[in-house]
Amino acid sequence: MDDKKLSKFMSLVLRHAPETAGLVLDAQGWVEIDDLARAAAEQMSAGRQDIERVVRESDKQRFIIAGTRIRANQGHSVAVDLGLSATMPPAELWHGTAASNQAGIFSSGLEKRSRRHVHLSDDPDTARKVAMRRAGPWLILQVDAAAMQAAGLPFYRSDNGVWLTEAVPSRFLSVFETFSRPARQGND
Repeated sequence: MDDKKLSKFMSLVLRHAPETAGLVLDAQGWVEIDDLARAAAEQMSAGRQDIERVVRESDKQRFIIAGTRIRANQGHSVAVDLGLSATMPPAELWHGTAASNQAGIFSSGLEKRSRRHVHLSDDPDTARKVAMRRAGPWLILQVDAAAMQAAGLPFYRSDNGVWLTEAVPSRFLSVFETFSRPARQGND
């Protein structure tokens, strides 16, 4: 079983289009694991053990299992209530994207677009990894989360540590870094 393909299938079903697998998410985004496993078996020849392995071994921890149910931690375009409470963020948060988005971002801020929230990282290294999923060169933005919080804009933290907010107005953004190849790590 190709875990990357299964993870993409799970993201599609648990975040965006549960109907493609004949499923319905509850109001908090949960679905029975066995129901997801049946759909995965039909569409990908994957089983419950494969799903559990993807959840357990994923470095991004996109999904969570609770008892007999599973859901995505964040990134939904379908309406769900993750039950997250507003939380005090660190003073600075980070967002990685393609450098070609810079003008639009500084014109209108970071917008959630089709998702329920804007996703932010609590360190620039994670933002770099996120940015590098897109075509380079890349841009790392620093978010003045303390000023946003002081202005009354709420933050939430998903179960896997991703910071979420409705939008980030451009006045709270600054360019931290632009790069066109991975930043050097360590002393090599």
